[in-house]
Amino acid sequence: MAKKLWGGRFDKKTDPLVEEFTSSISYDKKLACFDIKGSIAHAKMLGKCKIITKKESAILVKGLESIGKKIGKVKLNSKAEDIHTAIANLLRSKVGKVADKLHTARSRNDQVVLDVKMYTKDAIDNLICLITSLQKAIIKFANKNSKIIIPAYTHLQVAQCVLLSHHLLAYVEMLARDKERLSDTKKRTDFMPLGSCALSGTGLHIDREYVKNNLGFSRLTENSIDAVSDRDFILELLSNLVIISIHLSRMAEDLILWATKEFNFIDIDFSFCTGSSIMPHKKNPDVLELIRASVGKVGGDFSSVLILMKGLPLTYNRDLQLDKPPLFNSTETINNILQVFTELFKNIKINKTVIAEKVRDESLFSVDIVEYLIEKGSSYRQAHDITGKMVKDTLDKGRKISDLTLKELKKYSGKFEKSVKSILNAWASVSRKTSSGGTGPRGVKRQIAKWSKRLNA
Repeated sequence: MAKKLWGGRFDKKTDPLVEEFTSSISYDKKLACFDIKGSIAHAKMLGKCKIITKKESAILVKGLESIGKKIGKVKLNSKAEDIHTAIANLLRSKVGKVADKLHTARSRNDQVVLDVKMYTKDAIDNLICLITSLQKAIIKFANKNSKIIIPAYTHLQVAQCVLLSHHLLAYVEMLARDKERLSDTKKRTDFMPLGSCALSGTGLHIDREYVKNNLGFSRLTENSIDAVSDRDFILELLSNLVIISIHLSRMAEDLILWATKEFNFIDIDFSFCTGSSIMPHKKNPDVLELIRASVGKVGGDFSSVLILMKGLPLTYNRDLQLDKPPLFNSTETINNILQVFTELFKNIKINKTVIAEKVRDESLFSVDIVEYLIEKGSSYRQAHDITGKMVKDTLDKGRKISDLTLKELKKYSGKFEKSVKSILNAWASVSRKTSSGGTGPRGVKRQIAKWSKRLNA
């Protein structure tokens, strides 16, 4: 059994079942590099403040740096209670009894929250970078297909024409909000907790400001009780990841629908699809389906920590050991999905002929007719009723509005002129949408340029 960081008053060995049940080394080993960085800063501070000698501080730092260089290759003792114990034991085997001085003026309570905060800050930076890469891939895809017009849907029924690039820019906007939320969460994570010790601080003359600066934190925690018991930053990050997973799931669902034979808007490269064990013809978008399903996985992780924290008394409780698996799992899940999605967008082909045929459906232009009549002086209600009757008499019976003669058109409204037929096509329809934020080609072109500049800044 690995040497523990406690046990002086215990006169019995821990039951093996308890050892196994309480051990966290199997997952908190992911914190190893952060634990070492935090310990190096702490050792330097102890020497600076003359709590230990400069020589002892230097020995500890050198030993920790040596372990840090090899930590990815060193097999950690699976019998160790946690990552803190494992590294403490490695350090003791390297530098001897002076290693026992490292834990002066700290507790595993403030040590672990420091490690997890450092992990969280690093994870947020990486997530923002990956989201930006996905946004760039979407913008590149949008720019490449900037002239493609698709039918947009409400209630999964055809609604109006939009530029495909406009639809894709909606994803970019979603992801931008995700990055903003992550950045906000990082601000509230960026409080350095070390020096809070078990819960009340320490009587030793430490320099928390030095450790804060050494580790790149912006501020110090101001209440030691809150510092060791706070896991808001984990809940915040997990809630952010749930929203991200929802956005990614919605994007996946669009692509799944578009890749069906019924829609047939896009073709996803074989390298991002799988087949069937019984139906040789199948080309399944399994990757997208698993992305869509990720909401349940990430949502479950968020719920588990939310419930874990509910009613938890101050200060530290061992329940908090179980905050890490959900955090690690969700972070890694979203990381993987973002990378897959970025590559997937490079492997999509547009079925232009099929889409062009879809946007010939004149029901897509009903709002354009309504607005045409409004421009001619009709009230909205009149224009809506007139257009509805036209649709009923023509499109519902398999006849095109564009086939109506001027005389037939004027039966519905004397305001109709022959010019109305010029708006009954997809390009005219999107070109009429000149309002800010709409699908008008000029506006969308400006948006693509704006996002390209912003993402490459």
